[in-house]
Parts: sequence; C-alpha cells; structure tokens
Amino acid sequence: MHNHGHTSSSQRIGWAFFLNLGFTLIEIVGGLLTNSTAIMADAVHDLGDCISIGLAWLLSKVSEKDSNTDFTYGYRRLSLLGALINGLVLIAGSAWVLSEAIPKLLQPEMPVVEGMLGLAIFGVMVNGFAAYKLSHGKTLNEKVLNWHLLEDVLGWVAVLIVSIVLLFVDWPILDPALSIVFTLYILFGVEKNLWSTTRLFLQAAPDKALSESLHQCLSTLDDVRSVHHLHLWSLDGEHHVLTAHLVLRCALTLEQQLHLKRTIADRLREFDLAHTTIEFEFGEEACRDAGVI
Repeated sequence: MHNHGHTSSSQRIGWAFFLNLGFTLIEIVGGLLTNSTAIMADAVHDLGDCISIGLAWLLSKVSEKDSNTDFTYGYRRLSLLGALINGLVLIAGSAWVLSEAIPKLLQPEMPVVEGMLGLAIFGVMVNGFAAYKLSHGKTLNEKVLNWHLLEDVLGWVAVLIVSIVLLFVDWPILDPALSIVFTLYILFGVEKNLWSTTRLFLQAAPDKALSESLHQCLSTLDDVRSVHHLHLWSLDGEHHVLTAHLVLRCALTLEQQLHLKRTIADRLREFDLAHTTIEFEFGEEACRDAGVI
C-alpha cells in the first residue's frame, strides 16, 4: 500500500511537471507573438514553478534511496541545490522582464488583446486543472506545489481581467504595469527564500534558538562538565544534523556510559534530529579537534 501511494504521488507530480512545462513554452511563444510583457512575466513565474515541480518529482523518486559511500547522508540535499538554481533562474528572468517592461511604461504598446485573452483563459484552465489534480495528493511535496499552481491561477485571472479591460479601453500601460507587479512579487518571494537557502547550503545553523537549546540540553547533564565543538546544520531545511563533544566530569564505567548515552538519546528525541554524533572526552584528555573551528 505504501509503495502504491508513493507511485501515485510521483505520477501526479510528474504529470503536473510536463503539463506546466508544455504550457510555459506556449506562454513564451504566445508572449512574444502578442507583444505582452505581462504574459512574459507570468511565463518566468511558471518557469520557476517548472523547476520546483521538476525537483519535487526528482526528489519523490530519489529521496527514499538509502545513503551510500558517495552520498553518505542520502540525497535530501538535492533540494537545496534545486532551490538555489530556481532562485537564480527567477532573478535572471525577472531582470529581463523588468528591462522590457520599464521602457514600455514610458512608451506603452498595445498588445494583441485577443491573443492575450485566449492565453489567459487557457492559463486559468491548465493551471486550475493541474492544481485540481495535485489537490488529491497527501504528501508535503504535493501540498506545496498545489499552492504554487493556485498562485498561477490567480496570476492568470489578473491577466484575464486586464485583457478584458483592454478590449474596451485603450490603456496599453496596463500590460507593462501588470508585468512589473508580477515581477516584483516574484522577486520578493525569491529574495526571502534565496538568502535562507544559501545559508543552509553553506552549512549555517538552521535555527540559532535551536542550537542554543541543544547546547543547554547537553550541558546540563549531570555527568557532563562542558560542551564544545557543537555543530548544527541541515540537509534540506527540515532534516538537521548534530555533532558535539562532551567533556565528562570523571571517568565512567561502561555501564555508566551506556546509561548516559540512553539519557542523551531521550533528551534529544524531542528535537527530531535526522543524524546525531556525540563524542565523550575524559578528564584532561586532549581534544583531537583542538584548533579546528
């Protein structure tokens, strides 16, 4: 039953990916033919969603694979690489859209409104249908991607409204104005996520408060004199890794060490860490990582 559900999830995400990719290509061609910067801006947004959906599809296939000698922590870190690529693509695409849209604010050109209207209707239908298909999914991947597609539906509704207005009034400035609104919205989301993704990619602590709580948790153990070389980093923003050296107050018997290890495991259970490595140091024993940050 579990495998069947995982396969259905992968199939739904894969189906949404190819549908979104095909429509993005249609958008790019349609945007060029209709001379609509609003459609091109939405195409950039959809291109970012294609990358997100494609990555989610890939992860749904490989994230369950066991670790190996090449990828000792498994494959979850692929999501950070994908998020970085996604952010860079969206920034580059957004910069291009702004370079096209801003001059048109000064000298607006009327788009081919009928084509713009047709693409808008098609966009609402395609993205709405894809969102409907993914709404049946129960996985976190599917729920997140469903929100992406619902955002696309709302974007196309905005294009649809503008194209209807342009059928009746000669306000060509609405097209570049809408594209700039779309693009600034995209950049706001990218800026918010790209920095946090970059920090995680560089192995910064995912949460300073969590790091301090872990230090407090370990340093207050009865048999522990001090804690150092505590390192907390994240595989993908959700699955965290902890390593630490614990200096013991005195030498412990094997039975006492086993009891301490069980106590540590019980205390750390509430933090839901993916991997933990704890090293004991005794008395005046020199730390073998001395001098290493």
